[in-house]
Amino acid sequence: MKFWDASAIVPLIVAEPMTAQLRALADADPDILAWWGTPVECVSALSRREREGALDPRATAVATNELKRLADRWHENDPTEIVRETAARFLRVHQLRAADALQLAAAFVAAEQRPTSLEAITLDARLADAMRKEGFELVEIEQG
Repeated sequence: MKFWDASAIVPLIVAEPMTAQLRALADADPDILAWWGTPVECVSALSRREREGALDPRATAVATNELKRLADRWHENDPTEIVRETAARFLRVHQLRAADALQLAAAFVAAEQRPTSLEAITLDARLADAMRKEGFELVEIEQG
């Protein structure tokens, strides 16, 4: 099981340059661990693409349905006080946006404060940097 950030999940539901590589990873290890807020982040990314004209409304609806199917199968860690406290600490230590700090905190709590015990997948460079500094092993993705 690996922790998947929203930035790595979106290419599983819409075609992007990293889609084939990420789908291969998901096929090889289908036990995805995601944070409770990940579906909201994914819908935000889809909606932004639609507003920018990169997705039409039908493609957005198809991707949203695929997201629901995927989320029904993944393992999800809940929004807890310890996740919130840890995210607040990470915001003071790393240059992260709030949602990314919550993703990092969720992974950290899921790893029982032992980040070397959980591999993570993210396409977000800032989050990847913070995850490495916290001790997470990141699955290397060849950015094309």
